[in-house]
Amino acid sequence: MIEMELNKIVIDEKRHDQLIVLKEKGGSRLLPIVIGLNEASAIKLRLSGVHPPRPLTHDLLCSVIQSMDAVVDKIVIDKLEDNTFHAKIIVKSETGKIKIIDARPSDSIALSVRSQAPVFVEEAVLNQMDVFNPGK
Repeated sequence: MIEMELNKIVIDEKRHDQLIVLKEKGGSRLLPIVIGLNEASAIKLRLSGVHPPRPLTHDLLCSVIQSMDAVVDKIVIDKLEDNTFHAKIIVKSETGKIKIIDARPSDSIALSVRSQAPVFVEEAVLNQMDVFNPGK
């Protein structure tokens, strides 16, 4: 697995699809992912330091996980199938028990920016997207 970091968010309010770009940590490979406006806005709000008066959906999920004495350990984007990315949220309890939750990458990344959890992408997914990887 390759650790990635959020490189940029492209929001075009006239279109329904927005774009986030993950960049290989310490490398040059990029992974663009099309996401919805709501998820892009949720990520951008958090990165901008805006705290709404009431919790948004991703804030709520983060609070629920914490209230169960657990943390978001990491996010893994593990599959690209029929032009759709698949992700997993890895949750770790205080006792060390691991739970793997299927999720959309957009929701997973929105959760990762709230919990400071690292984001990883399987090498096979990056290889499928090699058109976006400079130097290949």
